[in-house]
Amino acid sequence: MSTILETFPEYADTALLDHLRETEYNYLDEQGQTYLDYTGSGLAAKSQYNAHNARLTEHIFGNPHSVSPTSENSTRLVEQARSHVLAYLNATPDTYTAIFTQNATGAARLVGEAYPFTRQKTFILTEDNHNSVNGIREFARARNARTVYVTSQSPELRVNPAVLAEALGGHWWEWGLDKMGIAKGGRSARERGLFAYPAQSNLSGVRHPLEWVTLAQECGYDVLLDAAAYLPTNRLDLSDGNPQPDFVMVSWYKLFGYPTGLGCLIARRDALSRLSRPWFSGGSVLAAGVVHRHHTLAADEVGFEDGTLNFLSIPDVQVGLEWLERIDMTMIATRVRCLTGWFLQRLLALRHSDGAPMAEVYGPTDLKRRGGTVCFNFLDSQGKIVDERLVAHESAAASFSLRTGCFCNPGGMENAFGLDARLLRRMRRRLRKVTTIDGYIHAYGLPSGGAVRVSFGLASNVADVDRFFEFAIRTYRDRVTDSKGLSPRLGC
Repeated sequence: MSTILETFPEYADTALLDHLRETEYNYLDEQGQTYLDYTGSGLAAKSQYNAHNARLTEHIFGNPHSVSPTSENSTRLVEQARSHVLAYLNATPDTYTAIFTQNATGAARLVGEAYPFTRQKTFILTEDNHNSVNGIREFARARNARTVYVTSQSPELRVNPAVLAEALGGHWWEWGLDKMGIAKGGRSARERGLFAYPAQSNLSGVRHPLEWVTLAQECGYDVLLDAAAYLPTNRLDLSDGNPQPDFVMVSWYKLFGYPTGLGCLIARRDALSRLSRPWFSGGSVLAAGVVHRHHTLAADEVGFEDGTLNFLSIPDVQVGLEWLERIDMTMIATRVRCLTGWFLQRLLALRHSDGAPMAEVYGPTDLKRRGGTVCFNFLDSQGKIVDERLVAHESAAASFSLRTGCFCNPGGMENAFGLDARLLRRMRRRLRKVTTIDGYIHAYGLPSGGAVRVSFGLASNVADVDRFFEFAIRTYRDRVTDSKGLSPRLGC
């Protein structure tokens, strides 16, 4: 077998990350853990934890809603972090603001509950979306707006740009799309609604073109870009001349592991002014009264940050961003691309003794416009899909951290399994009586309830890949598997 350097010689340029694995992330090898779930969460460097501890032991911080010394300490660091977030994305403060949320899901909800949906507006989204974005359709439905899904196509699980352009209100030749789905020009239209999609799929690793942002805006739509799976290995440039989404969802632990429970909604100020919040809370109002029952929301980001901010952890966002900046995202991207390509080559080459394949990949099998997430299922010696619950149990017992299931992306999984939309519509009434995930799987006749997801990140190395394939060959080659004794599935 060839080495990774023979296939990807540029891997040698990422040697600094091996040093960091031995120092900042050495807890992995010390504890015998193989971490392959960077799409689920990044890992924190020891220096990040040290910075947090030093800050809390050397200074005193209080609730930011005051003018006391401890309050001003908190306010100063929170605003520094907010400024650093915008600088990291090359977003000018005059154009964008950063709203701190609990996570990317919190960012999606802020947009969904406050977006001015009406019967005349449409919510358009790709089928390849996290449930945090899918859930916005309930806000749209409550206000009688139409929801339209743009389908993905197997086997690569990409969106046909012509289908997308038509859903947005035109034909691909009218909007000047080239074969890569990139807008070359367009025409303006009145505001028609909201378009949402992920910059990178959390299921398949597919990178959807950022140029769709401009296309949708030229067609009259606000754009919500889910960047949660994209930012851990890419820089998003929101400066003039680049696509500028109206709203961007971020979860910081996806980038650098710590702190958890913090995300951001990066919002254009002009788009933010079009939102109308359905409630108010402590911290988000300029004034509120009880006798006359009036309230006035605070301006800009303050009106969207409910209650007391997580002022002890928000400064750690700046620490994490500075950590990535010192390493250089280009190096991280190179390493992840090399490991992903190496992993895919070896996965596709896996064979049982009779030559039958041992795995089926959902999504791109090459490195063209994809990230470091690989979705697949093992196939047993009879060609049946190995139940993902069995893989979860056996890989965990071997000290592997990977993901199984449908990854909160039901549309992506439905496309991966080739579910026909017409069949699903015919079965809708029958499915109302189904109360369990396994019941849905049986009703649909699915071969499994999900898949296996492996993803790479900053601290990944060749040894992680080698260990995985040693496990895969030892555990699944020439084996007949079944689902006996496995616990029921609890949800998607």
